[in-house]
Amino acid sequence: MRAVIAITFALGVLAPALAAAQVSGEAVYRQRCAVCHDSGNPRVPSRDEVKKLSVTRILRTLDFGEMQNVASKLRQDEREAVASYLGASGGSGEVPAKAYCVDRTVTLTGHSKSAWNGWSPALTNTRYQPGDAAGLTLSQIPRLKLKWAYGFDGDIIAFAQPTVLNGHLFVGSASGLVQALNADSGCVQWIFQANGPVRSAILAVPLGDKHAILFGDTIGWFYSVEAETGHLLWKKRPEPHEATRLTGAALAYQDTVFVPVASWEEARTTNPEYPCCTFRGSVVALRIKDGSEVWKTYMIAQKAKQTGEHEWGPSGAAVWATPTLDTRRGLLYVTTGDNYSALATPLSDAVLALELATGKIVWSKQTTPGDVWNTLCSTKGDCPGPDYDYGSSAILEKLDDGRDVLLAGQKSGIVYALDPDRKGAILWQTRVGQGGTLGGVEWGMASDGRQVYAATSDLVRNQSPSADPLNLNPQIVDPKIGGGLTALRIATGEKAWFAPPIACGPAAKPGCSPAQPAAVTAIPGVVFSGSIDGHLRAYSAEGGKVLWDFDTVRDYQTINGVRASGGSLNGPGAVVVGGMLFVNSGYARQGTIPGNALLVFSVDGK
Repeated sequence: MRAVIAITFALGVLAPALAAAQVSGEAVYRQRCAVCHDSGNPRVPSRDEVKKLSVTRILRTLDFGEMQNVASKLRQDEREAVASYLGASGGSGEVPAKAYCVDRTVTLTGHSKSAWNGWSPALTNTRYQPGDAAGLTLSQIPRLKLKWAYGFDGDIIAFAQPTVLNGHLFVGSASGLVQALNADSGCVQWIFQANGPVRSAILAVPLGDKHAILFGDTIGWFYSVEAETGHLLWKKRPEPHEATRLTGAALAYQDTVFVPVASWEEARTTNPEYPCCTFRGSVVALRIKDGSEVWKTYMIAQKAKQTGEHEWGPSGAAVWATPTLDTRRGLLYVTTGDNYSALATPLSDAVLALELATGKIVWSKQTTPGDVWNTLCSTKGDCPGPDYDYGSSAILEKLDDGRDVLLAGQKSGIVYALDPDRKGAILWQTRVGQGGTLGGVEWGMASDGRQVYAATSDLVRNQSPSADPLNLNPQIVDPKIGGGLTALRIATGEKAWFAPPIACGPAAKPGCSPAQPAAVTAIPGVVFSGSIDGHLRAYSAEGGKVLWDFDTVRDYQTINGVRASGGSLNGPGAVVVGGMLFVNSGYARQGTIPGNALLVFSVDGK
């Protein structure tokens, strides 16, 4: 059982009181679940009904399904234990036979110009696709139509950005199912079942005469899978802490893959028995051939110590996003999140430069000192920090005079330009949003070398008027507040233009918001930005005019026969390759619109 695996790794990295005893699934059920599922309420599935579900299906519901808000208080080993206690053996990763390709051969050459590999086509994380690789021109954008749709069976969230190489598409899912699809038709070539939900974009690298795809899951496992067959090559846990979460895509250079490490732990604090907090963010370098560790660098130098009955610290400084490569200086740039508990540390909410060969920290620039935040202090309203994480990668660009610049967008609503030759000295800073816990720049900007494009979230949640204790979504989003896309001149930080958000209409679904937290994507003359309202829009890079607008919130007839619908766009951005545009639709968190669709567009749908 997966529970046994997780418990094994949890020992020694939890506080002693929690690591002392093996988790009982029955005890977790009685304490956390029985009050609803044994209540006899017809609106709630009874324990007997739940026991008809598979362990995999129950765990998926707890991790990223209808029960995620309730289950956020539980450690991963507790979720796995209660799923194992309740569930039947077997999984839910079967794919209908008719969904498979007639020819299931996967062939990668690594030489195609039409590719999007990992988080960004360039290792500098510009999220810019050149014209020859994009295969789309400015004039063709208004003619984009749906080509095919693919459904993630049983999911209510679609949050893994596709990778497209040599006509093959690789994508993860909330069920942990990784799929290799034919990019032109959507038929399935192979599947692989990971231990946990796969949110990170997949990275393909050469390995001998074949290729490996590298990715992490949200319970802390990192995988190498043969791209041609879907067979597991190796898997590792780069960080043993039980709350480890791998969300950012890995980055590879030569024979090494660099893995950013984040955590669920700041959300566990609403459990009064949880000792907050002990996790430390890190970057881990692994050998591609076998997963052995080359180096590991923590973003907090010292281990957490107990400071009160249920209080530990310092902690946090998670690395949520893909590292950025600078081969000229032999550096890796990473961005960090806030601290979860006191004391505040100097590398939280910062941009850092790490030595590629050793992981040694060469310099750091902290932009929000003293940011200590977790879910409990937010609920109580006494957070000492504003929760201004960096959730997006830094962008390395070159100015017209030959100098390099690092661009970093923060949840504070500020975009920074840093000088990599002067230890991250700030060249300019420009506000593009209000900022906040769900504000500012969330998941990624894009740059075309002349301008950097920053979409802002600034999503506002309000308490639901419902007093129903069975209401699993006690917050609703404001349909009028949030969003906006800003173009800044890279040389000066001056605003070139601003495209205002578009408020939700009166017929919009619950969970609609104009917020634009999803990562931005650019091609020559065009910028793509997704919104919580479910719309994917293409903007003119010259003035911000909307060129194309597609509302993804609808039901789809899918290529794999799975029932699918679209929802909010959040997390990863659009991928443009070979005349096609790929985007996931559905994000059932923070009270927004669920969905489970992968959508593919082309000119006139051909």
